[in-house]
Amino acid sequence: MNTVHVHVPYPKVEDYLAYIRQHRLNLEIYFPSSSLDDLNPGDIEKLKKELDYNPSLSLHAPFMDMSPGAVDVRARAITLERFSHIMEIAEVLSPKAIVFHSGYEKWKYAHRVDLWLEGSLLTWQPVIEKAVRLGTRIAIENIFEDEPSNLVALMDKLHSENFGICFDTGHCNLFSKVPLVEWLEKLTPYIFELHLHDNDKSLDQHLPIGDGSFDFRTLFSSLNGKDCLYTIEAHSPKKVLKSIGRLREYITASQPGS
Repeated sequence: MNTVHVHVPYPKVEDYLAYIRQHRLNLEIYFPSSSLDDLNPGDIEKLKKELDYNPSLSLHAPFMDMSPGAVDVRARAITLERFSHIMEIAEVLSPKAIVFHSGYEKWKYAHRVDLWLEGSLLTWQPVIEKAVRLGTRIAIENIFEDEPSNLVALMDKLHSENFGICFDTGHCNLFSKVPLVEWLEKLTPYIFELHLHDNDKSLDQHLPIGDGSFDFRTLFSSLNGKDCLYTIEAHSPKKVLKSIGRLREYITASQPGS
């Protein structure tokens, strides 16, 4: 399989460190804004030393109240400040990718993708430039999007090998108003990370892969052969291991001749 990461909030890393090291897990570490404010000098270097088995890493930037496409320049400046802090952490941890939320909500922007896009371009350009220098990639995650056109517009405008999509299965299942194949037809050229979790379309439940109603067979058959980070977003060790097992089954089933 391609590289499998497990999503874990930074405040929980210490709690699960023995388990993480025992299973030699590759990690996607989420840094909420509160963690950024509480970091002391040397904390990230200490984390790097604790992960002494050389795992593959990715990061997840803060998202609560962040607005990369904000019309208000001060709101956008605060967002960029938070994002810049994440890029500083990336200098130490050398992640394969860094996940950010798109910030687009059609009702908030009155369906004006152009308004969101104008601010977004100003936010992402300096972030991409830093990512290029660090040798990492920026992955924009679908959240409340009910179809993929705004994400395609962002990808086309910025047009960088270091800037792409983190396709989130749970969010697509919950919010999409178009078939999965439409998402994949439009976004596959830009996808280099997957957030893998499931739900029954009622809530963002973060169930193990296959415990909800998302069509993982179509996803993996469509992306067969594509180089992706597979990130498990489950909320307990038991669900993580269950999802990893299910992921192996789906990947095997998607292979030609299976």
